[in-house]
Amino acid sequence: MTDSVIVRAFHGERHDHSGCIQDALAVAERVCAERGVRLTKLRRRVLELVWQSHRPQKAYDLLDLLRDENQRAAPPTVYRALEFLHDEGLIHRIESLNAFIGCGDPTQPHGGQFLICRHCGAIAELSDSQINELMDAKAAELGFQVRRRTVELEGECPDCSGRSGAGT
Repeated sequence: MTDSVIVRAFHGERHDHSGCIQDALAVAERVCAERGVRLTKLRRRVLELVWQSHRPQKAYDLLDLLRDENQRAAPPTVYRALEFLHDEGLIHRIESLNAFIGCGDPTQPHGGQFLICRHCGAIAELSDSQINELMDAKAAELGFQVRRRTVELEGECPDCSGRSGAGT
């Protein structure tokens, strides 16, 4: 991975999202096969639901969607699927929203840097090694050893910042 990569950009309203979903599922199947882990039917479906938009998905919202398909869907099954997908790097947890979003590049381990639109909820994902190195260096100055990095910045996406009054 290069120094700074836009892993997932903001997408406008006319974005054809079906291609993103199919690409994410194909990459997930390949990554899981290479790692020797099972992408079960339920895990695949949860991943598909996470990728249904470029907005974060909460676990109980995913559960509601699954219950529309299978009344027997239960919270533990959704949480186990999310845990698997997160552990395999196929999704990210957006801590400030207690929600999940698909990872734009699950083939490469990376620290998440997220730009979250406070108006429409869209999220862009960056992976910038310089940001990670700076955070690690500053933490090391304090004797702290970083184990996981998630940076979340709230603001306005390009679509919302162009609307009148979005910045207020």
